[in-house]
Amino acid sequence: MEAVQTGVLLKTKVDDKVNSMTISWGTLGIEWATELFTVFVREHRFTKEQIEKNPEFTINIPLGAFDKKILGVCGTKSGRDIDKFKEARLTKEEAQVVDAPVIAESPVNIECKVEKIVPLGSHHMFMAKVVNIMVDDDYMEDNGRFALEKTNPLIYSHGGYYETGKKLGTFGYSVRK
Repeated sequence: MEAVQTGVLLKTKVDDKVNSMTISWGTLGIEWATELFTVFVREHRFTKEQIEKNPEFTINIPLGAFDKKILGVCGTKSGRDIDKFKEARLTKEEAQVVDAPVIAESPVNIECKVEKIVPLGSHHMFMAKVVNIMVDDDYMEDNGRFALEKTNPLIYSHGGYYETGKKLGTFGYSVRK
């Protein structure tokens, strides 16, 4: 059985070399009032080398009409060999806090600084503190609430990308009488 995962892009930068990688093993959460993003990267990936040299990265979340082919380019080719921004026709923008770019086409960009690296054999776990989040105004409500129902996030399962969007209920709806 294959896990259902979201399609997300991770950006790194060392000197002038920028890399983009499609990730599916990542978690955004809060631990003791600290926002963290945890990502698992394979041992031999160029992204792992980049993060070890510059322990900062951005997470770019494609939503809505985002071109799904970009996830394929960034997930199947190595940044050692090609310029993925050029190949995927992405627009680089400077992040506000970290030294790694964000994607102009991405409505949600999360800036992270690595706090801990845990080798796990075939993968390394990078635990990073979230230091800034940029969200397009189209996905925010006046009261500051992130409007998830407007986002239509991508899901990856068994070789295919799918869109979501239907609200099923509220907290505890499945056990109410």
